[in-house]
Order: sequence, then C-alpha cells, then structure tokens
Amino acid sequence: MGEVGAMTTPLLAVEHLFKNYGGLPVTSDVSLEIVEGELHALIGPNGAGKTTLMAQITGELAPSSGTIRFDGEDITRLPMHRRVARGLGRSFQLSSVFGQFTVEGNVALAVQVAQGHGFRFWKRVDRLAAVREPARALLDRVGLTGRNDVTAADLAHGELRLLELAMVLAAAPRLLLLDEPLAGLGTAESTQMIGLLAELKKRHTILLIEHDMTAVFSLAERISVLAGGRLIATAAPEVIRGDAAVRTAYLGNAKI
Repeated sequence: MGEVGAMTTPLLAVEHLFKNYGGLPVTSDVSLEIVEGELHALIGPNGAGKTTLMAQITGELAPSSGTIRFDGEDITRLPMHRRVARGLGRSFQLSSVFGQFTVEGNVALAVQVAQGHGFRFWKRVDRLAAVREPARALLDRVGLTGRNDVTAADLAHGELRLLELAMVLAAAPRLLLLDEPLAGLGTAESTQMIGLLAELKKRHTILLIEHDMTAVFSLAERISVLAGGRLIATAAPEVIRGDAAVRTAYLGNAKI
C-alpha cells in the first residue's frame, strides 16, 4: 500500500451524512475521509451511531441526506452488491456463514460469487479447483490451516470470525469495513485477530469499528470518535488519547 496521505482524492469520502428514524437523528452531519493505505478506527459509546454509519456506507441503509463517494464516484444510491463489485468488503458483528457447509466450502462459495458465478453451481463448489485452491490460500492467510473440512457450525467463536474474514477477502476488496471483529473473543483469540489485522493493513485500507482500545490504539493511523450521532474528533491516536472532549464522551478512565 502507498504511504498514508499520498492520494489527493480519499478512497472513501462521507459528506454531511444524516440518518433519521422518525424525528430522531442517528447520524447527524457526519463528514469523514478514509485515505488509501490507512487503518482508520471509528470509536464511540454504544448507541453513538457507528453501526448505522457503517450500514449507510455499505448500502444496507439509505441515508436521509448527504453523499458517499468511493474513489471519487458518488455511490450514495448504489445497492450493496454494486458497492461490493467496486471494492467494498464488510464483516458484521455477528458471523454470517453457512453453518451446514464446511469451512472450505464457505470460502469456496465466496470465491465463486466473487468470480461472477453467483450461487448457480453451489452444489459443485467443493469439486471446482478454480474456487477450491483460492479458498485454501485464503484459509491459510487468516490462520485456519487444517480446518478446511470442519463443518462451520462446529467452529469456535474466534474461528468463525476468521472464517468470515476469509469470505470477505475472497472479493479482494480495496476497502475493508470491519464491525467489531474482536467482539466476544478470548485473550488468545484477540491476540491472533490483532496480529491478523496488522497483516491485513499492509495490503488493504481498513475502516474498523472496535471497542477494544488496546487494538485500536496499536493498529490505527487515525481515529474518529462518534458521540450522539455526531463526529466529535478525527486525529492521530496520540492526539485522541489526550483529547479532553473525547475522554468526557467515551474514553473515561480507559487504559490506553
């Protein structure tokens, strides 16, 4: 990846984004830029609007007003699948895999969809070398080597998060949108995930929502803070660490 800040045009630009439910604003005048090559963390208390903002970026939710640009193109009204085709890849707070499929079968299916074949030949997916070999490489990349033939429903929680990442990576996204990848992980699993994210940031631009402040401050080039649906700060970790308004709104006495 190039040096952060090297691009004139940000890879992702969110401009004056509002999302209202009835008369209640959930995101309010949010403007945010993600520069190619950075891992940008989005933090804030529960209910701050982080996941709602992410859903608007991916196309899961339509904003009430505002603009979303990806690589200079206005994608505000594009459906989710067209955003994925342009290079947006998202993992969710809850793993979204096919529990009855094997680990390799899940990733092979994701590879097949990424190759443009959709689900038409899903019954043959485990027999197709064109999807099986890339699937195995992705499993090796995320640390699931040797778990290929395990049924996904039998995986531990941490392994499910790794499997979901492998499936997202199958589409070779330019921007990874990761929604709390460390949620529910134990100490050893969290350490493994942080190491994987450190490797992924070498090849991908990443927007990370995460409550684990150790992970955020060790991984992020920049951090944005949402509180009450509004963006109250965007800065380098060392600046956020000492920001009185951020501490009042969110960090408190967290050890960071």
